[in-house]
Amino acid sequence: MKRTGKLSVYAALAAACLLAGLVLGRVELVALGAPFAVFLVVGVSWRPPSPAKAEVSLDRVRALAGEEVEAALTIVNGSGASWVEAAVFLPEGLRMQGGERRGERTRGRKRQADRVLLRVAGEEGRVVRLPINCERWGSFRVGDVLLTSKGPTGLLVSDSFVTGRQLLRVYPRPDWIRSSVRPEQTQPFVGNRVSKREGEGLEFAGTRPYVHGERPRRINWRATTMRRELYVNEQHPEHNADVVLFLDTFSEARRFDESILSLAVRAAASLADHYLATRDRVGLVAFGGLLRWLTPAAGEVQRYRIAEALLETESVLSFAWKDLEVVPKRALTPQALVIALSPLLDQRSVQALLDVRRRGFDLAVIEISPLRFVGESVDPLTDLALRLWRLWRETLRYRYEQLGVAVVTWDGTTPLAGVMEEVGAFRRFARYVPV
Repeated sequence: MKRTGKLSVYAALAAACLLAGLVLGRVELVALGAPFAVFLVVGVSWRPPSPAKAEVSLDRVRALAGEEVEAALTIVNGSGASWVEAAVFLPEGLRMQGGERRGERTRGRKRQADRVLLRVAGEEGRVVRLPINCERWGSFRVGDVLLTSKGPTGLLVSDSFVTGRQLLRVYPRPDWIRSSVRPEQTQPFVGNRVSKREGEGLEFAGTRPYVHGERPRRINWRATTMRRELYVNEQHPEHNADVVLFLDTFSEARRFDESILSLAVRAAASLADHYLATRDRVGLVAFGGLLRWLTPAAGEVQRYRIAEALLETESVLSFAWKDLEVVPKRALTPQALVIALSPLLDQRSVQALLDVRRRGFDLAVIEISPLRFVGESVDPLTDLALRLWRLWRETLRYRYEQLGVAVVTWDGTTPLAGVMEEVGAFRRFARYVPV
């Protein structure tokens, strides 16, 4: 329980009128301050209000970035309070519609709050529906509420803080991808990709002479009639492929509400959804200060595993040297297509990707462009340094291209589908040159 600023105002008015009346000898001034004094005495002697209680529940605990989630705020007023003011604290990335954004101090820390003024009479409860916009992806704890209960006079208030326990997971909204990068090799599992090998399948591969024991339905009667001996059809089987998404989390740059990591996570979520839809097996390696990995797998369960892993991905500062040896072998399966999402800023990631290619893996690099996070130069020396840095990056891209690796720059504003088309166009004409 605490006193409000009104108490000081009424006390000051009453004291000023009483003092002025005594000094000037005017009875009317004393009579003018009497109502303030009476109101002050009655307000202080009134029973202070009891703290209110609140609970926040969400209509769903999973959403996509940009969607709206409805929260139900249930408030039960305490005894002796005429109305309650609730300040709902939301983490950065969530915004409540219709709320007034302002700074509040809770437990010594300044936080942003969406304030909602609610009047709850007596000890009755009230449920308020609050629409919350999910502005960006992440894992958020929702439900911190600061309640201020005021009595009939408004002189005495009672505060209570409720710690939220609701966990809201907001996943990145995937971009639409029309066609993906075709892996060079497939796995011995049934899928939608036509294998280069010959076997049982639907795609026609050619004809060959009949061998004793062949199935009669495979006989090509047109070729048999023309060549006057039995010929059978050969097919390409339909297999799937292993795709490993390699996230570089060593380096981070941020400007406004976007960062290199947020763009990389968005691209990884889009690629994972696309390849899982084509019945491929998808894995994840987050290579940085903290190493995280998921072995390649297919199905809807793997989709949620990757989504949860991406929400926990973060950039951790580390000066320890790491190379490809720290990545478990089961995370990089043989004949897998490795799609790297990296700004190519840290030498550890640059060297690790070169080792991936030299070990024979099929590699493609999507460079998350750091240029959009570079501020404007203000002097000639800064311009010269920026030009030299760009030349160094061009040299690095050429080094990858010598190994037959496609390096395509993506700044987050252009569609990801166009980037994948560029990667596919490079791979159709690329030649591997050992260096």
